[in-house]
Amino acid sequence: MKSRSISLYDTTLRDGSQGLGVSFSVADKIQIARQLDSLGIHYIEGGWPGSNPKDEAFFEQISRTPLKQAKIAAFGSTRRANTKVEKDDNVLKLLKVETPVVTIFGKSWSFHVSDILKVSYEDNLKMITDSVAFLKKAGREVFFDAEHFFDGYRENPDYAIQTLNAAAAAGADCLVLCDTNGGTMPSEIQRIFNEVKSCVTASLGIHTHNDSGVAVANSLIAVDCGAVLVQGTINGFGERTGNADLCSILPNLQLKGGHEIVSPKQLARLLDVSRMVDDLANVRHNPRLPYVGEAAFAHKAGIHVNAVQKNQRAYEHVKPESIGADRLILVSELSGQSNILMKAKEFGINLDKNDPKTKDILTKLKEKEHRGYEYESAEASFEVLMMKILGTHKSFFDLHAYRVIIENRDNKLITEATIKLTVKGKMMYLAAEGDGPVNALDAALRNSLEPFYPVLSQVKLADFKVRVLEGDAGTDARVRVIIESTDNKTIWGTVGVSENIIEACLEALIDSIEYKLFKK
Repeated sequence: MKSRSISLYDTTLRDGSQGLGVSFSVADKIQIARQLDSLGIHYIEGGWPGSNPKDEAFFEQISRTPLKQAKIAAFGSTRRANTKVEKDDNVLKLLKVETPVVTIFGKSWSFHVSDILKVSYEDNLKMITDSVAFLKKAGREVFFDAEHFFDGYRENPDYAIQTLNAAAAAGADCLVLCDTNGGTMPSEIQRIFNEVKSCVTASLGIHTHNDSGVAVANSLIAVDCGAVLVQGTINGFGERTGNADLCSILPNLQLKGGHEIVSPKQLARLLDVSRMVDDLANVRHNPRLPYVGEAAFAHKAGIHVNAVQKNQRAYEHVKPESIGADRLILVSELSGQSNILMKAKEFGINLDKNDPKTKDILTKLKEKEHRGYEYESAEASFEVLMMKILGTHKSFFDLHAYRVIIENRDNKLITEATIKLTVKGKMMYLAAEGDGPVNALDAALRNSLEPFYPVLSQVKLADFKVRVLEGDAGTDARVRVIIESTDNKTIWGTVGVSENIIEACLEALIDSIEYKLFKK
């Protein structure tokens, strides 16, 4: 491991919450802060005191929340023009929340100084100096975020450097160079960072946005150039296209760059923290995120699976368990025997490559995928299919007939499903109403089966997707229905395909029920 100490500064709770569709309650922010602390993050930016009641409540509650190592930072700006720093309400509120760290941003782009702040260059430098010195005198660790630094340096490098030196002379602990517009390329980051190092003596940090898709690369290059503080967010949340993603930066620095940022045990919590933040933000976890996405260690092609089975290094750049992930073997028409064998092992099924059943499963899989079935999101249906071919499938009930009726009753659509089946030697004939065909069929099946299998009362539908498979066939086209079910502990997917959407729905529902009963 390299000796230079690198600190991570998380701004999910402030900059990240400014992203489109992202909002956290006070309780959410407290929970995220605790998880970030357990991940080993060094600094957690809680928000802007005085900007809103939520942030004020957060700082009050987090002061009573024990953290193992992370320091909480309050965020704000330099004092206002024509206002003494000791009289500036915003600066005073930064001290009032009593965080050990205060981060303030100031203008480093001459264009912003003259056209946005509308003050003189000298006045802006004085605003920076007064604010940093005042906060340092109060005993705080102070970071200075040089806003729009790279844009400012390109246009007026002398003045951009003057803003840094003003903050450093006033005692700033770290000068953070910000690519606020997210438009700087990696080669420019490298050039400018190296030039800045020759002009200032203070510690340097980096804060990048992802508008050009290179925020993580820019952050890593800055570290190579000497940055000791890296700011970012979990899952890349943030304004516009987001901030640099710490879920990529952390493992890249530790597993690829040789920097000991956190302990291996803490790093193994990365996936859990990533998913938890998405859950609290009420956004769907992006399956294609590097490292923490569901697809990050997913293998589909038979050649790939065969190679990974022999040695994971063949198609995996790091061990998935290092960040708390699992290898995912997908089954599809591209699968080979290795996919089947590894998936069977995952299901707890003993299968030998020389067993004729293995070839039968692969043949049936390719046949069904050709007809429109898709098992990547419906692994429960694939497990049921394997059990049927292996002869280990148990029939929990026999369906004889069903009917679905949709009528307009008093200007209200009513859906009724009738099911006729035999369960444990007893004939059941029941009807149920629902909001639609799937809901009605599900209710009718439950009403028939729950008296015999009470565990089904725990199961509910979590998601329902329909795709038309042959668009040029009009109303005669086949449809694929994928249903996600949950018992509040696990989620499983099942699939059905038919020219009749009701039949496809019922096939997926039956697989879901049989899967749950088999697992029970």
